[in-house]
Amino acid sequence: MSSLTYKPRYSVLPEDVLSELNTRMLVDGFDYVLDLAGSNAANLIDARTGNRYLDFFTCFASTPVGMNHPAMIKPDFLDYLGRIAVNKPSNSDIYSEAMATFVKTFFTVAVPSEFKYGFFVEGGALAIENALKVAFDWKVRKNFAKGYIAERGHQILHFARAFHGRTGYTMSLTNTDPTKTNLYPKFKWPRVHNPSIKFPLDENNLAQVIAEEQLSIAQIKQAFIDNRDDIAAIIIEPIQGEGGDNHFRPEFFAELRKLADENEALLIFDEVQTGVGLTGSMWVHQQFGTTPDIMAFGKKMQVCGIVVTDRIDDIPNNVFHTSSRINSTWGGNLVDMVRATKYLEIIEEEQLLSHVQRAGHLLQSHFSKLTAEFPTIISNARGRGLFAAFDLPNADYRKAFLSKCFEKGLIILGCGERSVRFRPALNLTDENLHEGMGIIHSALEGM
Repeated sequence: MSSLTYKPRYSVLPEDVLSELNTRMLVDGFDYVLDLAGSNAANLIDARTGNRYLDFFTCFASTPVGMNHPAMIKPDFLDYLGRIAVNKPSNSDIYSEAMATFVKTFFTVAVPSEFKYGFFVEGGALAIENALKVAFDWKVRKNFAKGYIAERGHQILHFARAFHGRTGYTMSLTNTDPTKTNLYPKFKWPRVHNPSIKFPLDENNLAQVIAEEQLSIAQIKQAFIDNRDDIAAIIIEPIQGEGGDNHFRPEFFAELRKLADENEALLIFDEVQTGVGLTGSMWVHQQFGTTPDIMAFGKKMQVCGIVVTDRIDDIPNNVFHTSSRINSTWGGNLVDMVRATKYLEIIEEEQLLSHVQRAGHLLQSHFSKLTAEFPTIISNARGRGLFAAFDLPNADYRKAFLSKCFEKGLIILGCGERSVRFRPALNLTDENLHEGMGIIHSALEGM
């Protein structure tokens, strides 16, 4: 940070950052202090020591092109970004050229043509909250039109091992780790089995996942019977991230689409973590051939929110035509919108989706070699693009492995009970990929 000339009145030195934070809050993250100015691409620099860490973490998959991409630190863009950052207008009521430019860029570069409406907010969980509100409003009004005189349509069908956030409604959906939801009041909404694929998808594993899909579908059908006209939506992460990088077959998504349509429920895809390119497509659901009615986004998009198809237009006074049904003061964050605009330009100009597809094949070849060399340690290697994971024998083994990786200069995370997840930047170089896999190999050898 030494290259930054402005010095706040109560500035804290790098060596004092953790102790200062510890006096006021729980500090249980990584033991390093990020040098915001000195870090670049996949290289994270510890401001205290100058030590370098290779980034396969990207702030929980929220940094699309690494640190300080050359296009992000050009003087003209920094001046533009800085001038906008001086003020924080309430985007829900006060409009600007920067906001309109973001919305135009977002719908031009990133949003599939099936989606008609957009809503922006700060936080992935709040994106999900508003997706649910769209569904509740739609379903209750549908029921009134059918003759109901009392509100009905207040439930959300969701899946085991789901993570959709830690606020309000979302805590009734999230079920990856009891620490995140215990002791907080929750709704008892229908929760069904998640029929995830075990890799490699050979004949035995295919038969197993088909049987699990049949179980899940039977549970869904029963839930609609038991809660007639009361389920507003089915929600699923197309790949369950926090729950263990759990993948599903395209055929299962097609069945969810059919079940939602048959039961007058909306289909919601939570692409907060899977969205914006790391799977090799802008949104991973584009690889499955099933379009949801609502898609939630966040993380790499910087701004969070939802996009919605015209399916809700069979209710003329839906939330996109009735003032204040969904809203927030900031309506997203204008500075985040400006940053997102530039990121989308970079993704388009540098053809990063194609790059991720190619790099993903390279990563899978590394996985194959690891699995062959450590067959009793590495299992269930899987991924789309650079959104990838493998399993280790147990949680304790994984904890020790992640610690060794950090000691050797690689930041990488776990997910689920015993998985290790890869969340590098879209523009990860081959050199950085080889380096990271070398560290992983060394850590495994040292276990």
